[in-house]
Amino acid sequence: MTAVTRRLAAMLGVATLVLLASGCGGDESDTRVDPDLVDSTEVPDNGLCRMLTPDDVAQPTNATRTVDCAEKHTAETYATGELPGRFAEADYDDPELSAYAYETCSAAFEEFLGADESLVMRSVLSWAWFRPSEKAWDDGARWYRCDVVGGGEQSKEYVALPKTAKGLMLGKPKDDWMVCADGPSVAGSVKVPCSRPHTWRAVTTIKVGADSDPYPGDRLVEVKSRDFCSRSVGGWLGYPDDYDFAYTWFHQAEWDAGNRRSICWARTRK
Repeated sequence: MTAVTRRLAAMLGVATLVLLASGCGGDESDTRVDPDLVDSTEVPDNGLCRMLTPDDVAQPTNATRTVDCAEKHTAETYATGELPGRFAEADYDDPELSAYAYETCSAAFEEFLGADESLVMRSVLSWAWFRPSEKAWDDGARWYRCDVVGGGEQSKEYVALPKTAKGLMLGKPKDDWMVCADGPSVAGSVKVPCSRPHTWRAVTTIKVGADSDPYPGDRLVEVKSRDFCSRSVGGWLGYPDDYDFAYTWFHQAEWDAGNRRSICWARTRK
């Protein structure tokens, strides 16, 4: 995809918004694993903290040992519960589970952080969800667990979270928690907290469709994102004569999962 700027075309790749599966597997030989959680059918406890890694956030289930939230951690559980009855006979990898997780975990994520959808999309924080192990699923377990994690899809490692992330985005969030990019273009650049040196900042988002709308197609989403971001970034920069902007838009897979927003980026000198 190409994100057009006033005088410069900035190439953008597609970024995936939602982490639809996450966790540490059930290998009990791993000292990080709590054997009591591997095939647990019980709804997980809320408010617990863990040291999760991006590799953990690549599995559908997680049994990592908890740590004291006053100690270093990269994940905090902020929502848990029973899945609705319609999933009683569902397959373990039913795509409807991902849609339910997006709706449930994203809404709770915003409330937990004290932010709206636009703000959380421009933060370095993201969420991941977990389901029971396949064995526990076969035994009738139907629960979910939503964790806030200190990073996103492109993170090679996660940053440590405060004792609790509850209310972290209230008011004017610190640059430590806002996402910027360091590179000649947004595509392929390193995503960093805005407190670090950077060349691009995610400054706003655009909603490209209503929740009930069918996917309008790649071209329409891209054009709408480009035109809005051109105006929005210009306003954010104070309408200079010459400025660069970029945008990240999402495809039908993300649309089907529930995302309706694109992200606008401004080229900055700080």
